[in-house]
Amino acid sequence: MADLLKDMYNPALVAKLSAACAGVDPLFNTEAFTRDVFDATWPQRELKQRMRHLTEQLQRHLSGDYAQQLASLYKISVGFGGFTAILFSDFVAVFGTGQPDLSIPALAHFTMLCSSEFAVRPYLIQYPERMLAQHLSWADSDNHHLRRLASEGIRPRLPWGQDVPWIKKDPALVLPVLEKLKNDPSEYVRRSVANNLNDISKINPELVLEVARRWKGSAPETDKLLKHALRGLLKKGNAEALALFGFEEVLYEVENFGLDKTEVRLGEKLGFEIVLRHTGKKPALYRLEYVIHYRKANGKTSPKVFQISEKMVNTGESLKIRRNHAFADLTTRKHYAGEHHLAIHLNGTAISQASFELLVP
Repeated sequence: MADLLKDMYNPALVAKLSAACAGVDPLFNTEAFTRDVFDATWPQRELKQRMRHLTEQLQRHLSGDYAQQLASLYKISVGFGGFTAILFSDFVAVFGTGQPDLSIPALAHFTMLCSSEFAVRPYLIQYPERMLAQHLSWADSDNHHLRRLASEGIRPRLPWGQDVPWIKKDPALVLPVLEKLKNDPSEYVRRSVANNLNDISKINPELVLEVARRWKGSAPETDKLLKHALRGLLKKGNAEALALFGFEEVLYEVENFGLDKTEVRLGEKLGFEIVLRHTGKKPALYRLEYVIHYRKANGKTSPKVFQISEKMVNTGESLKIRRNHAFADLTTRKHYAGEHHLAIHLNGTAISQASFELLVP
């Protein structure tokens, strides 16, 4: 994914950007700008490095001081959108923190083109009280891009985002913003609130459970938000999180469980099957997951949870599940040879497990 985004910063984009700059700044030298962008190290630069390099070259080649350059960027940005447009808010993040009166409205403007979620982080660090008030204000905006920024920008563990120590230390400080957005009409916004709460659950799970208790049942959309927000706790088998959504201890029998083979080569799939029969006296909600305990380079194992299904099961009913799991190296996971384990979890509890050998050339 990162490689695909990296390739979006290409000669065609730079030519379009250069022409737009020349259109608003008569002193802008398109040849010099293009030459400096595509320097000797351009091919080796990764996604964020390319974006930052473009940001720095804009600052170098646009005429005037920061205020004049920002005024030019308002005009230049017209016609740009999507991920590549993030360089405009990046410009504000890198060069504008000393002038918040100019820069904070610019962050709001550029978030319409591509989210300013990363660019607000230096401002949150430097102006915590002002920015918290600003996020509360954005949460009341008529524009869903700004309302999403209100939540996304203050995530405690924003992927690719700069750490904001005061949020990680006390994430309860951002809850007033999330309270305003919990029933937002836009799923785009509610999804951000859910991701924010999921971040918080990794720091202070009790805080998120307390929020969930208060919000649960207020609206179907909010319940869906909470289900996504508590996904990490649900995968960990947190009893209170499971109970909030009706996943309680059930009576069952394992009628069959097994793997298709005990050895699997990298690049192959491992098939498995489990058959459960519900023996309780009343229907029960089943949440079924399988967990692969991957072997790491140091010989220890690390679990990864994969959801199978959620289903209401009647008394005496049998539930048959068959799945195939592919083993292939990814950018996010490298496989190592050795013994692995596959476990079946029912409502957060491991009920069956089998071992297999992964063969890596």
